[in-house]
Amino acid sequence: MLPQEVIRAKRDGNELTSTQVNEFISGLTSGSVTEGQVAAFAMAVFFKGMSADEAVGLTLAMRDSGTVLKWDLPGPVVDKHSTGGIGDNISLMLAPMLAACDCFVPMISGRGLGHTGGTLDKLDSIAGYNTAPGLELFRKVTRDVGCAIIGQTADLAPADKRLYGIRDVTATVESVPLITASILSKKLAAGLGHLVMDVKFGSGAFMDTLEDAQTLAKSLVSVANGAGLKTTALITDMDQPLAPYAGNALEVLHAVGFLKNEIINRRVQDITVSLGAELLVSAGLASTLSAARLQLEKALHSGKALEIFAKMVAALGGPKDFIERPETHMKTAAIIKPIFADDEGVVTKIATRDLGLAVIELGGGRRRADDKIDHSVGLSQLLGVNFVADMNTPLCFIHARDEEAFARAAFLVKSAYRVGELAAEMSPVIERISP
Repeated sequence: MLPQEVIRAKRDGNELTSTQVNEFISGLTSGSVTEGQVAAFAMAVFFKGMSADEAVGLTLAMRDSGTVLKWDLPGPVVDKHSTGGIGDNISLMLAPMLAACDCFVPMISGRGLGHTGGTLDKLDSIAGYNTAPGLELFRKVTRDVGCAIIGQTADLAPADKRLYGIRDVTATVESVPLITASILSKKLAAGLGHLVMDVKFGSGAFMDTLEDAQTLAKSLVSVANGAGLKTTALITDMDQPLAPYAGNALEVLHAVGFLKNEIINRRVQDITVSLGAELLVSAGLASTLSAARLQLEKALHSGKALEIFAKMVAALGGPKDFIERPETHMKTAAIIKPIFADDEGVVTKIATRDLGLAVIELGGGRRRADDKIDHSVGLSQLLGVNFVADMNTPLCFIHARDEEAFARAAFLVKSAYRVGELAAEMSPVIERISP
């Protein structure tokens, strides 16, 4: 196969055969296809799109570019994936809650992308936690504890890693077929039986319009099920921060407080339980979504999910007493100060993306892929829509390493908030997408 002929076919709007896709991805993995050819292919897909069959073929070829895990466990193997947002730490709570309901959760997560945070960056804030264990340890922790949250290894879907790196610098990240194949190839390589997608939309999401989020969600559900992975999706609101914390260590502290039943947040709980319920029903562990929600709430309120989270942290190299003393095992910012709105009133709108940019200004995110992160910085006690901001109630507390970073973040935070009279509050779960 000549790579340029595959590129030509897609450039001209033709549907690629499974042989063409497989051989091109094989060449991408081996290096026989050049970066220029990969970039041209990505651009052709960006403009011409892919049919459902092509997208399934691309996803499977990328899955098969490396190791595909096989599991022999006494329960269903499930996972959740989010398209990302601000204060989105759902994975930290949902994985142990699902494990407490007799699921096994081998969760392969990513790092922060653009203004959105990454689950691995959050876990890296825990002293000793190993987000890059070998497959043997990953298997052992998943089997013994019930869940393990780690990063993508070199063995799993290596074609995706190379293709994404090229897409990132060629303005082709937003292609729905390529996004779909990138996400699902890793999930399929992890050997899952059931998946739920959390597709965010709003001012802090990758997809800022509901129409775009629906397009992506439908593509993910269609291709995943076409590839043999039972999948549903929820479209959820990211027009305000999900949790009232943004920043790596801060979001971990919030997750621990949530699992301890010390921090109650309706939006966080609604989305966490709704996503988990989809998986319990899909896996046959509950007959209805209502029954599944009750199981998950019991796992949370009984303390079983907290116990599993503690075991996972310790099994992956973190402190054995992390749950008892989480603050002592994570760094704290040098400066912690409140920031107030210029005018008193009710929060009516939040430019949520700007809050993510504020975290980056503080050093808690990346401008370049090789940037080092300060895990201690971020925003805490963020006000949500319809909360009152006044001289006694700050918009948030800023955790900064120095006064200069504090000032830059404060400007972004203040400009992100609008205050006035009551706003129409949106439900956190917007729509369910099924096959």
